[in-house]
Amino acid sequence: MSVKKRDELLLNIMTKHAELSSLLEEVSGKWGYDDPIYRFYSQSFKVYRLQHTTQQIVAALRSIAPAETTFNPFFEEIVRAGASGKEFDMKHNKEWTLHARPFIEAFFHARYFLNAAVQVGKEDVTRKEFKPWAGETLFSLYNLWV
Repeated sequence: MSVKKRDELLLNIMTKHAELSSLLEEVSGKWGYDDPIYRFYSQSFKVYRLQHTTQQIVAALRSIAPAETTFNPFFEEIVRAGASGKEFDMKHNKEWTLHARPFIEAFFHARYFLNAAVQVGKEDVTRKEFKPWAGETLFSLYNLWV
């Protein structure tokens, strides 16, 4: 992939940094992070709401994608499994982790990439340098390997 796409990603992140930071804060606090994880372990149907949160994060990540790029297929697979709008059914309690664990997995992956975008956005844009872990993480998300 061209360096131009990487530059476009950086510009998109810088443009939306405040929005990304706000979303990261929202999905990292008591109600956005702690409570949903607790809901999984307490076997509460409320963990199903995490799909909506994950969809919000994915939308934010799509909004910073360089033109004509797609997400890494692994990420797409994880999101399809864990943020597809599945509704609770009492039968799910018998195989709880089979039904609910994908929500947690998708959320963790989406939040990880959101955090990387926020970290990259904190960099000095004039240097056009990424933090190694954050930049490479985002390059893998958007298939921007050189």
